[in-house]
Amino acid sequence: MKVLILCGGIGTRLKEETEFKPKPMVNIGERPILWHIMKHYAHFGHNQFVLALGYKGEMIKQYFIHHQLLTSDFTIDLARDSEVTIHRSENGIEDWRITLVDTGLNALKGARIKRAQRFIEDGNEDDVFLMTYGDGVSTVNLDDLLAYHRSHGRLATVTGVIPSMRFGEIRATDDGTVDFEEKGMGGAAMVNGGYYVLSRKVFDYLEDADSCDFEMGPLEILAKQGELKMYRHEGFWHCMDNIRDMEALNGMWYSGTTPWVVWK
Repeated sequence: MKVLILCGGIGTRLKEETEFKPKPMVNIGERPILWHIMKHYAHFGHNQFVLALGYKGEMIKQYFIHHQLLTSDFTIDLARDSEVTIHRSENGIEDWRITLVDTGLNALKGARIKRAQRFIEDGNEDDVFLMTYGDGVSTVNLDDLLAYHRSHGRLATVTGVIPSMRFGEIRATDDGTVDFEEKGMGGAAMVNGGYYVLSRKVFDYLEDADSCDFEMGPLEILAKQGELKMYRHEGFWHCMDNIRDMEALNGMWYSGTTPWVVWK
C-alpha cells in the first residue's frame, strides 16, 4: 500500500529552522522528523512512499540519494577512483521504496495530492492509500486505523487526536460520521491528527491547480456527503509546528522518553 507524505509547505512558524531547510528535514535527535514518520509506517509494513515536495524539495532529494552513505560507516579508496565500500550496521538499511515528486512551490495540499496521483496509482492494487503530513509523530496503530476504514466502507478516514493545541476541529456522531471544520470554533475534544486512509476516488474531488486545498473544500464536501469518518486515537500525538514543539520533541528524544518510537 502506498503512503503519501505531504512535504511541500514552507513552515513559516518554524522559520528559525525552515529558512534553511524544509520542515520535514528538521531534526528530532540526529534524524529528520520525516525519517521518524517513515519508520512508523514501515513498522506496520508500509514501505512504499510517495513524497510530495515543494519548498526546498531538493534537500529532501539529496538526503535520500545519499541516505545510505549518511547513515552507514564506509571505506573510501581514493587510489581506486574513490571506490566506496559500505559497512552494513547491525540494523541494516531501510527497506523502503521512495518516489519523490515535485508538486510545486506554492501549491496547497489538495493540489499536491492530485499531482501525486499517478505515482500512488502506479503498481497499487489496493483501492486505498495512506496519507499524512511531514511534521507530526504519534503512536497511531496503523493496523487498527486501516481496519476501521475497511469496516465502514466510506471514501475517507481521518484520525482524531487530543493535542496540546487546536488546529482543525472534528466532531463525530456515535456512528463515526464526521462534521469537519478546519481551524475550528472550539469545544471539540479532538482535532485532525493528519493520519488518513483514502480511497482513490478522493482524487475526483481534487483539482490540479495551486489553489486546491484539501481540508478547506474537498474534505468538507466529503463530510457533508457522509463519506468521511473519524478514527479516534487517544494516545500520544505531537506536531512540530513551531520552535517550542521542536524543542519539546528533542527534549523527549534526548531524555529517552520517545513514545512514538514504536519500531524498537
